[in-house]
Amino acid sequence: MDIETKIALVKRHPTAEVVTEEDLRNLFENEEHPVAYDGFEPSGLAHLGSGLLRAIKLDDLIKAGVRFKFLVADQFALLNDKMGGDLQAIREVGKYLVSVWEACGVDLSKVEVVWSSEVFKDPDYWETVLKVVRNVTVNRLTRAVTVLGRREGEVATASRLFYPAMQCADIFYLNVDICQLGYDQRKANILARDIGEKIGFWKPVCVHHELLIGLQGPTKMGGLPFNKPDKPDKSDRSDLSNLSERAEREEREEREEERQSQVKMSKSFPDTCVFVHDAPEEVERKIKNAFCPPKQTTENPILEILKFIIFRKSRKFELERPRKFGGTETYFSFDELEAAYRKGEIHPLDLKLNVSTALNEILEPVRAYFERRPELLEVFKKQEVTR
Repeated sequence: MDIETKIALVKRHPTAEVVTEEDLRNLFENEEHPVAYDGFEPSGLAHLGSGLLRAIKLDDLIKAGVRFKFLVADQFALLNDKMGGDLQAIREVGKYLVSVWEACGVDLSKVEVVWSSEVFKDPDYWETVLKVVRNVTVNRLTRAVTVLGRREGEVATASRLFYPAMQCADIFYLNVDICQLGYDQRKANILARDIGEKIGFWKPVCVHHELLIGLQGPTKMGGLPFNKPDKPDKSDRSDLSNLSERAEREEREEREEERQSQVKMSKSFPDTCVFVHDAPEEVERKIKNAFCPPKQTTENPILEILKFIIFRKSRKFELERPRKFGGTETYFSFDELEAAYRKGEIHPLDLKLNVSTALNEILEPVRAYFERRPELLEVFKKQEVTR
């Protein structure tokens, strides 16, 4: 496979940005099989964003020849008080989440699963953590606590302040070339990129994917405006010579990270998301009640599901409706469907009904997987899921 095809795979939806594309190209020119990783806290049930969307992106990278590592951050979840601070429950959820990705189509034979609890046993890891904390300010770490799913003002313990430094150390300890995580993890990845060479390592490529907006829409999850702020520039921030321009761009980047974190699907609020093993009727109920204003194509959760999931899993989308309302239409690209919706040619209810049908077809193998292995869900019956 040629390098441009590999880059195109990495940049496919739901990728939001690559920092930087030039570095990614250089990486592929020098490494046949670079290493990427995605890390996750075992903290609750998997929804479309944390399960299916990530599996779709992972498949792109594997096709591009990238070797992939899953970091099951069980000790990080403990630091973040997930699952009531019960480490055994956290580990059971970790096994469940690995199974979710397998159920969503990930070939686990092509993935290395790493647990933080094993990484923590190695003194070399802690030496790397110390290198990080000696070269970053307290203010920078405080701003980076949003990677925990917390606001800056929620740094109640020193462990949460240490968390971003440890996440940064993971990248170097695991010999990661590509950080492939959600947009909400951007601060930790950019921190690694900014200090990597300074502490004797390298500057990793950062590939951040979109976070699916919550089903109830941004006005019900923080009152944010519908129009997205400008996307951050794809160039490396350290290349900016004009300090005022750099400050302005950093502010835009932080606004975008904050926006995505606030409006994303959240397992803590079940009606904001579709869980990957929701029953068909539950999927239908949630989609029917979802935020989907007529003609609105920005901050529309139904259109995001179409763009980042349905059109990634299928080459076409069938919109079935009575003849008196326009009859059945077939769309062969998201752009085509989006244009029709913007013009008012598709009623929101018709769109929702057909999205439910398409989504249930995609999720059927996942449901079947967990019907065969119900024991994986037992941990959630025993313990309340924490935020």
